[in-house]
Amino acid sequence: MQQMLKQAQKMQQQLAVAQAELAEAVLTGTAGGGLVTVTITGAGEITAVKIDPKAVDPEDVETLEDLVLAAVHNASESVRKLTEEKMGPVTGGMGGLGLPGF
Repeated sequence: MQQMLKQAQKMQQQLAVAQAELAEAVLTGTAGGGLVTVTITGAGEITAVKIDPKAVDPEDVETLEDLVLAAVHNASESVRKLTEEKMGPVTGGMGGLGLPGF
């Protein structure tokens, strides 16, 4: 029983470290060969969107919307991968912990 308690405490500490690393992470997602860039935190908060003026065509707003959406998806996928990388070893593949990406 004592051994199980120690293992649980160690896992809890590792989980806290992984969560702190995720909270500090800043990732980017891009689309259109870099015409649109989205900056996102490891917690999934979008902090910036940059749009190259070349991507702005008043006659074709739909393409710009698609590029922004694609960049957001790309950034979100980066967060998911980082979450798996940081949390996977700690949770042992348990998943379903209510954390981003699980």
